[in-house]
Amino acid sequence: MQIQLAWDDPATGERRSPTLTVPIAFGREFARMPDMLNGQRVARIVLESGQVSRFHALIAQDGAGLVITDQNSANGVFVNGNRQARSFLTTGDVIQIGPYQISVTMGASVAPASPSGSKGSTIIFHPETDLPVPNLAPPPAPTGAAFPPSIFQAQQVSLRELMSTGYPIQEYDYAALGAGLGSFIWVDFLRIGGVKAEQIVALGIEGKPYARYQRLCVNSQIPPHERLRSNSDSCPDNIWGWPSYALREAWHDFTRGRIDQSFKYLWQVFGEPTFAETYTPRSGNVFASIDREANRIGWSQIYQYGRIRAIRKTDDGRYVIAYSRASANRRDYGYIVAKYVHLATGYPGIQVLQDLQDYREKTRDFKTVVNAYEEHEHIYQHLAEFGGTVMIRGRGIVASRIVQRIFEIRRKNPKVALLHLLRSPKPQGNRFGKAQRAVKNFYELQPFNWPKACWGGDLRVMLEKATPEERQQLLRDWGGTTTADRIDWQHIARDGLAQGWYQVVFGEVEKVEADGQGGTLTYIQERDFKGKIQLQADFIIDATGLDAKVKTNPLLDDLVNHYRLPINPLGRLAVSNEFELVEMRSGTQGRMYAAGAMTLGGPYAAVDSFLGLQYAALRAVDHVAKHRSPNLHRTNGLGSFLQWMKWLFNASPSYH
Repeated sequence: MQIQLAWDDPATGERRSPTLTVPIAFGREFARMPDMLNGQRVARIVLESGQVSRFHALIAQDGAGLVITDQNSANGVFVNGNRQARSFLTTGDVIQIGPYQISVTMGASVAPASPSGSKGSTIIFHPETDLPVPNLAPPPAPTGAAFPPSIFQAQQVSLRELMSTGYPIQEYDYAALGAGLGSFIWVDFLRIGGVKAEQIVALGIEGKPYARYQRLCVNSQIPPHERLRSNSDSCPDNIWGWPSYALREAWHDFTRGRIDQSFKYLWQVFGEPTFAETYTPRSGNVFASIDREANRIGWSQIYQYGRIRAIRKTDDGRYVIAYSRASANRRDYGYIVAKYVHLATGYPGIQVLQDLQDYREKTRDFKTVVNAYEEHEHIYQHLAEFGGTVMIRGRGIVASRIVQRIFEIRRKNPKVALLHLLRSPKPQGNRFGKAQRAVKNFYELQPFNWPKACWGGDLRVMLEKATPEERQQLLRDWGGTTTADRIDWQHIARDGLAQGWYQVVFGEVEKVEADGQGGTLTYIQERDFKGKIQLQADFIIDATGLDAKVKTNPLLDDLVNHYRLPINPLGRLAVSNEFELVEMRSGTQGRMYAAGAMTLGGPYAAVDSFLGLQYAALRAVDHVAKHRSPNLHRTNGLGSFLQWMKWLFNASPSYH
């Protein structure tokens, strides 16, 4: 008998949906699971997590039905939220084994294609405007698509041939590619280390290093007065982390007579997370502080506008970056040659659920069904004026923020309802060792997106020492979809469920169609009643996250294919503990480094956090300094203190 199993990888969100013939064994090791059972070959599924036993569970036929049996596992088998030693299965059931939630489709119901709802689609960022492309298709190739020229087919580009192309060439010691937050933090470390502004270039298409991040925050309902999911001392503008955001905000309120608020922030930092809710900074304060540091280090002198087209090694041990610049009337091309290159291009796109992509492609309706990271203020304006029903897909931090926004609108217009569609309940949170996350109102709670020890504690050291395969397992145990442990969000969800305006529905989506009245109909296989139902909503908001796959980024994909760079088990760039792309070394001194989501699966977990970007930059700059790079000093204790004093008084970091 055949059965289709479907689950999202807890570390990456990638969807897997194999169709298998029973018996099926689940476990952490092939060697521990049986090859044969009652004369039948066993299909074996390896679930790489410390929460999964070596031979954890078995699905086998029992009469006319299928039964899952716990094989004396340490953490048990949950079926539809209940721990079971042995349970019959049917279509719509959800099995939880460790951090894996596996949905079941039986026999004739198995579809030949991957189930709708898979995370197989991406809304890409336009390479010129950096805005999400609403039609989900790549933009047309720009004029001059023959650039870069054929000499870029070589493994090492000849400088002589490069000069013969006639395009302008600029030479720098250091090049930061992307010009976003990762680039800004790397440049900040270089400037504090003594490198002059004229030795550095930051190439990208946004003048503000936080421009895309700020836009995504606003779209996902984090305006300037709302708080980010970030630590108090994770300061992109201040590598020392002191004074922290909490101390700055406390001083600001204290000087304006708001003494109770001032002491509240300090108490939060002192008592978090056991005695107080974790402190997080306001987004507007973060962006203002980055502006201050950008002015201090001369970012406007360092930044250059340009779209990065390709990167190659040169025959003199450096790198050449081909770029284009578009204006209203023309497109210019040029090259930048540098010895030390830092890649921090951020997320190339936004994940979109397959059934919602299908709806958008069929109807060309990009207003009724939106992604949370796209601009969609029109939905909240409509709700405030006319009311209506919104469906949310996804259960992470962005979903929580949207629930809050809708709650705020509903206080003014009670004709607002919210449907939250989830594939399955979450009976228990991820476990690692003796620690386990709390689950409330169907959300898995955690102050930050990774356990705090991933940033600078024992878990960071553990990850650095692990093999690539061990890292994949650790990230599955520590990762997963969580939301912030905020009391106000918990109260909104609890009260909304009790009052009935907020409803949570579990099921697998079959399709989404227009309802003929300006809204949508979602057809689902409902889990609880094992039947098919329709859910009507005026709007659907997809809050399932961002896409960091290397294949989605044309620049990285070209680099990987041209130099046959290794990819780690999570499909990202394989980097050393110094965040170096070792295979990209050019000559005796040329070095290339990477930071951000493209390095997940390497020596660090929280790669796309403020502190993660700072840690990657610190390791990379320290590694560069060992190679006697131009004007870069390894800062000692006294030097660091003097540079901090310059930061405090907003003085240039330049050495004299």
